[in-house]
Amino acid sequence: MMRTPERARTDAYVDHVNPQWVKLLSLLEMNVSYECCLGTELYTTDGRRILDFLSGYCVHNAGHNHPTIISALKDELDKTGPVMLQSNVPELAGELAERLCDLAASGMSKVFFASSGSEGIETAIKFSRAYTGRIGLLACERAFHGLTCGALSLTDGEYWRKGFGPLLPDTAMVPFGDLKALDIELASRRHAAFVVEPIQAEGGIQVPGEKYLREAQELCRRYGTLMVADEVQTGMFRTGPFLASHHFGIQPDIVVLAKALSGGLVPVSAVLMRDDVHESVFSSFKRSIVHASTFSENSLSMRAGLATLDVLQNERLGDRALQLGTELREQLAEGLSGYEMVKDVRGKGMLSGIEFKAPQGLALRLPFEAFARIHPAMFGQILVMRLFRDSGILTQICGNNFMVLKVAPPLVVSASQIAEFVTAVRQVVELAHRPGPFWSEALGLARRALVS
Repeated sequence: MMRTPERARTDAYVDHVNPQWVKLLSLLEMNVSYECCLGTELYTTDGRRILDFLSGYCVHNAGHNHPTIISALKDELDKTGPVMLQSNVPELAGELAERLCDLAASGMSKVFFASSGSEGIETAIKFSRAYTGRIGLLACERAFHGLTCGALSLTDGEYWRKGFGPLLPDTAMVPFGDLKALDIELASRRHAAFVVEPIQAEGGIQVPGEKYLREAQELCRRYGTLMVADEVQTGMFRTGPFLASHHFGIQPDIVVLAKALSGGLVPVSAVLMRDDVHESVFSSFKRSIVHASTFSENSLSMRAGLATLDVLQNERLGDRALQLGTELREQLAEGLSGYEMVKDVRGKGMLSGIEFKAPQGLALRLPFEAFARIHPAMFGQILVMRLFRDSGILTQICGNNFMVLKVAPPLVVSASQIAEFVTAVRQVVELAHRPGPFWSEALGLARRALVS
């Protein structure tokens, strides 16, 4: 049988990149080809329209392929200037760094640019150790900080860590929100940094109490540990203000940004810090390149970052995230009230989660427990598959809490698209609360998964 060009491309991916990823997408009936992505809407080659309520894990805050960002990148390319000369002073990097520091405030004055959130966390580890002279690193249970070895050492979960050890020594984890446990660890005075997400994303959209982060900051200062805010998913106006840290009135010593910084078009991350932290690494001209990254400060990434900030600020997308995010959670809470498996709807701005729990009735509890034994993510993945296939909604469960459905559309999402999403979620939750197609399909999925 002759292969179509599209089939040939898929086969090449299977042969040379990651066949298991293709198997997973196919199993979930999500292995489709996209030809156009604009704003919140994704269009497939077979004519389907998909609403994106995942945003590439909070990459597309400005929406897919925003024309302002694309235009800025085209203009930069047309200039044929130094993109990655690495032997000059990239003026765009200074301009972007200044704007980021102004928006972050709280004493941020220096920026190191890299290419990913994981690389940003690696940078924060090195700078924290250089500044404090300590080795220890502290993070929170259910945290997700990246998958490079240093970042993985701070990422919770056997799934992510298995087979890659030993990781960095002298790392520890405390429960998110537990000040007593944090105090005990910090009192050892061995930790260079406490790395924390202001709102845990992959941990299940865990929003801390109003005082937790401020008191955690006070403990860090008391014991000489730097507070590193991982704002890779929560920053760039995702939760309303520029940083989620601003909700809680904290002043981190280091802030890590990535994902949405370039509008989803060019990889870039930024590590913001105080002057004295920066000077502990770049302490003399002889050490001017002691920490570097190949693609750091390249003109395309910097131009994309500047254009993305223009879009987010000029279109007031942070204000929009606050208003529509609140309305989204209110609609979800109202639409899902009365369903026993819906435990909670929570979040801030346009970062929300729907938490589910095991059913109590025997008719549903038996299949639920059976699928949980096959894989704890089975229930959540059926929700994801059903939303995608039946309603044209793209989302996903949280990576470190399989019972929470992540709800994170681009900040340009409309009120009508939110209403469409709420209706779709209510329909699939209604289906899950009745014996029948939802559970029989879950059984079929489980069987296919076992033989894959």
